Parts: sequence; C-alpha cells; structure tokens
Amino acid sequence: MDHTPADPSLRSDSAQVRVTRVRAGALAAEQSDHVAEETPVALEYNGISHATMLATPADLEDFALGFSLTEGIVDGVSDVRGIELRPECDGIVVELEIASACAVRLRERRRAMAGRTGCGLCGVETLPEVLREVPPVGAATPVAIGAVLQAMRDMRARQSLHDLTGATHAAGWAHADGRVALVREDVGRHNALDKLVGALARAGQDAGAGMILVSSRASFEMVQKAASAGAGVLAAVSAPTALAVRVAQRANLTLLGFMRQADATLYTHPERILP
Repeated sequence: MDHTPADPSLRSDSAQVRVTRVRAGALAAEQSDHVAEETPVALEYNGISHATMLATPADLEDFALGFSLTEGIVDGVSDVRGIELRPECDGIVVELEIASACAVRLRERRRAMAGRTGCGLCGVETLPEVLREVPPVGAATPVAIGAVLQAMRDMRARQSLHDLTGATHAAGWAHADGRVALVREDVGRHNALDKLVGALARAGQDAGAGMILVSSRASFEMVQKAASAGAGVLAAVSAPTALAVRVAQRANLTLLGFMRQADATLYTHPERILP
C-alpha cells in the first residue's frame, strides 16, 4: 500500500492561544496555552466523497485505514491500494484508492441508503446499517486483570496531547502481559479508536493477542469497532451502555468498564480475564 508523504503542516495537532486564567476567583495575568486542533477531514474512496468528520489532524493514514476496516468498507489492508492527504479550504481530504470489488459494494450501499426515506428512527430500514452485526471474535489471548489495570495506567501516562491540551481521548493496544505498544489520540473517541485499529493493521499486529484500551465510555460503536478489529478485550475508563453490553455479549468480546486505579467492572465474557 502506497502512502504519499504528508505535508508537515498537516501534522499540527495543537495550536497556541493567549488565555486569561481565573485562580481562586481572581483574574491572573494573560499567558500562552495549548488547545487541540479540530479539523474537517473528508474521506474519498476512488474519487467519490463518502464522509466528513472533525478530527485531530495527526495519524490520518491510520485513521483512514482504521475507519475503512471498522466500517466494513474494506475487508483487509490489501484492499487499500493507496492513501493520499490533500489540504483543501479549511480541511483535509483523504483520498483512498480501494479494490474494485470494495468500491462497487460501497456504491451499492450508498445507493441503498440514498433511496430510503423516513424521519429519525421511523426510517427503520436504516437500522441494519447502524446496528450491523460483526462476526464474533474468535480465539483471543486471555489476560490477567493486573495486566489490564497496569496497561490502562500506562496508557494514561502516554497521552501527551491530552497532557498538553486536556481535550483529547486516547485508544491504546497492549500485549497480554500489559505492555502498551501503541497509543493514538484524537478529539473524538471513535476517531482515536479508528486510528489505533489502522495503526495495528499497518503494523500487521493481531489485535486478539492483547487488549484495546479507551479513555472514554464504551458505546456500542466502540464495541463494534473493537470486535471488527478482532480484539478479545476492550477496557474503558467509563461506563458502557446497555446496547454496548448486548453487542459485546453477541460478539464474544470481553468488556470492562470503570477502569480506575485498581478497580474495574466486568460486563461480558469474564472467562477471558485471569485472576
């Protein structure tokens, strides 16, 4: 897969601004501070615009590949023939060249969605697109609860953009022994996870050989994306939703929430977590 080098300006994930802080109810002197960048990022597949999202403009190749995999647009890394980044107006266009069969499937999906009508959830035909089934996770490496807790603490220590700006989520992947190998950050929790999945795929790393960690709550989309990547364990700092628990149960995914220091809550498939 070809990756055209990106313009260095596209890699700016934060900006400096002047702020006036309030401390103990009093105004302090003006000073410099960092804020996270949030940029419109448009994804194009074989020249056809598909979606535009707000994202932190770093690791966009990982983001594009991860999104393509977790949304079922492509079936594997080999289906993505090239990724190019193009600055345009006030955003960035990510151009992906994908296999012809995947492009045809995407066009058919878009055509089916465009033909549907309805308001909100009244258009029940659209529900299968949202609540699409993902294949159950196969055999995944069991992990000790101590390793999960340690990995979550270590991921927090590696959230450099969050430390700088206080405005980003993180998604990380750790080996079964708790060693954190990859961390990706973004203003959006789904974007951070897509970036992580893309980074894992580009590295040829089996997600099921370890665990995915997220600094957010576990929505059903987060569960879908983790299961699509083949992860057997998803650990979240905050709570899951009821739908996320049901999806995780069906997908054979071990879901943990409320990961705080030495505490956690196991919601599904606890047999994969060792004492």
